[in-house]
Amino acid sequence: MSGLVTGDAVVLGLRPSRLPSRALAYLLDLVVYFTGYVLVFFVLVLATSGLDLAAQAAVSVASLVLVLVGVPIAVETLSHGRSLGKLACGLRVVREDGGPIRFRHALVRGAMGVVELLMVFGTVACIASLVSERGRRLGDVFGGTLVVRERVPGTRLLPVPPPPPWLAGRFTGLDLSAVPDGLWLAIRQYLSRTHQLDPQTAAVLAARLADDVVARTGAPAPAGVPAAAFLMAVVHERQSRDAARAFAAGSASAPAPAPVAYGAYGGTPVVPGPAPVAPVPPVAAPVRPAGAVEPAPPATGFAPPA
Repeated sequence: MSGLVTGDAVVLGLRPSRLPSRALAYLLDLVVYFTGYVLVFFVLVLATSGLDLAAQAAVSVASLVLVLVGVPIAVETLSHGRSLGKLACGLRVVREDGGPIRFRHALVRGAMGVVELLMVFGTVACIASLVSERGRRLGDVFGGTLVVRERVPGTRLLPVPPPPPWLAGRFTGLDLSAVPDGLWLAIRQYLSRTHQLDPQTAAVLAARLADDVVARTGAPAPAGVPAAAFLMAVVHERQSRDAARAFAAGSASAPAPAPVAYGAYGGTPVVPGPAPVAPVPPVAAPVRPAGAVEPAPPATGFAPPA
């Protein structure tokens, strides 16, 4: 069994699929795509009945390429390696480091599939899958992918241990772009199974992996930091960057929430209302001295009523 690791640094323990399951999944996909092509073909025949034979043949060939090549690439890209056939057989296409595939991986697999699956009826793909240790065809080799089994009973998730607190944020400026996926896979598998190894063997392996990371990043080796702790901190830094990019992409598409005021104990939100108006104090009537004559009211332009 080949242990694979996701982008969250969790070992999945999935097994690479073999030729029978992959062939069954491809046949199911081919039936679905061919059925879709037949439906599209009849629609195009009705829509292009007024064209000449050359135009009809060009439209038929273009629709065939679109359905049998373009649609599988789009399906694998949008479903992250889960086509209908692979979903039915419990398979999935992943990168060599266990992460989800992207458009470039699906494009290389689809382009190579035209040659090794459609043009030679799967002969080259079968031979390559039988020769490969992990059952990979040429599209997987050139695309850097692997088809694995997802439905494995009794799978136990083994998380990677966190780095020591005193290393938090120490490698924020480290350039990790040159570290290949294969090295990430080896580091994650080592960190998740370090408790199963002999202490001396684990120390030698950690030093070797740390030297590889230092050589790839071009930064000098950190003084006084154990190799295992350095690997934990580097993996944690990569996770943090991936999570920051994912959250940044999600927050850019979502509108910013309106500010809400909360009470002193974090309970029900307080809806702001109009500002209170201060009461106007009453005006006291003037006090007149005893015996004073009250003045007559001022004259107005209106005559008193009769």
